[in-house]
Amino acid sequence: MNSIWTETAQAPSYGQLNEDLKTDVLVIGGGIAGILCAYMLKKAGVDYVLVEADRIGAGITKNTTAKITSQHGLIYHTLIKKFGREKAGLYLETNQSAVSKYRELCRDIDCDFEEKDAFVYSIDNPKKIEKELNALKELGFSADYAESVPLPFKIAGAVRFECQAQFHPLKFMYAISKGLNIYEHTKVLEIAPNLVKTKGGNITAKKIIVATHFPFINKHGFYFLKMYQHRSYVIALKNATDVSGMYLDDNEKGLSFRNYDDLLLLGGGSHRTGEKGGNWAVLREFAKQNYPEAETVYEWATQDCMPLDGVPYIGHYSGSTPDLYVATGFNKWGMTSAMVSAELLTDMVLEKENPYAEVFDPSRSMLCAQLFANIGKAVLNLITPTVPRCPHMGCALKYNPDERSWDCSCHGSRFTEDKKLIDNPATKDLS
Repeated sequence: MNSIWTETAQAPSYGQLNEDLKTDVLVIGGGIAGILCAYMLKKAGVDYVLVEADRIGAGITKNTTAKITSQHGLIYHTLIKKFGREKAGLYLETNQSAVSKYRELCRDIDCDFEEKDAFVYSIDNPKKIEKELNALKELGFSADYAESVPLPFKIAGAVRFECQAQFHPLKFMYAISKGLNIYEHTKVLEIAPNLVKTKGGNITAKKIIVATHFPFINKHGFYFLKMYQHRSYVIALKNATDVSGMYLDDNEKGLSFRNYDDLLLLGGGSHRTGEKGGNWAVLREFAKQNYPEAETVYEWATQDCMPLDGVPYIGHYSGSTPDLYVATGFNKWGMTSAMVSAELLTDMVLEKENPYAEVFDPSRSMLCAQLFANIGKAVLNLITPTVPRCPHMGCALKYNPDERSWDCSCHGSRFTEDKKLIDNPATKDLS
């Protein structure tokens, strides 16, 4: 089923590339990260082109819950422990700046932008809430403790960020795409240094930005080891509660809440792509128990790239590719991460110093427990004797009966029952 965003926005149409061309910067990928990169490059006076294999916004962006916030779970005490106070503070600062940038841009765009407070709650662990509040205090950020929230269950406490936001992501993206140099239905077939081949023509570019959700070039960067993908589910309920804010359980298996118009968007049921999880059934059961008068009018699913250490990869694709850049690993926070990516990569293209570059450097250390978990998962799937196999790296595909798709638990590629590609990093249909 289509998301509420797809059903309530009119997509623009852009032509297909049918000639060779030259540009200073090529952006590959027409999701919100790629579109914001193109928008920022244009504002900076940079010669650029954006290509999209399908339609802009047709990938992951259309399935977001569209929360614009620097509150990415209870993460700041962990970031301080992993990276130190300075880098944790920079991460918070640049994401807060992203919230402000959206606020500024949305003043002139009809995209249902609303300022809302954001909450991360814990059902049973008040110590985690206390630890996070202490970390935020150490970073000089004003966050509040909430003893209760307007949700149909008791909590052990919550952390509140004031003046965050929510909006309609496709209305916003379609608006800022107007006047940009975009080619749709232009699939990239091959990338060489400063040259990209597509079905419609070759593009010569001094610099290339890969903003394709999961990077599809395997020989650089080791993203197939540095990330896995995670699915989560949303239902839109009519005749349910207005929760007057944005809410997220600190537990990965917990629930997410926000309103849009007269609907309550309830999210959860999450699991690693290619594995079993709660899916929509968990959400339907929760709604039945807690909002018995409500009616489900939309339901959809989304997919997120999960980095090794919780921080996105934004910068040079690898240490050996000075003219190739990447924006990926947004965890579950694509809105602010996309804005951070656009501003950081525009500075890098212009060879300007950016104080946040080191925080998001894709070449930072890979050594952590999640790396070995990813390797183990890949090895297990590679030796599993099943058919079909994923054309990305040969892993076994698992059938997903809820979505009627073939899913790869190694890296998250997905295919329809009739073998058509749905989600990357695979670049072709099943044979």
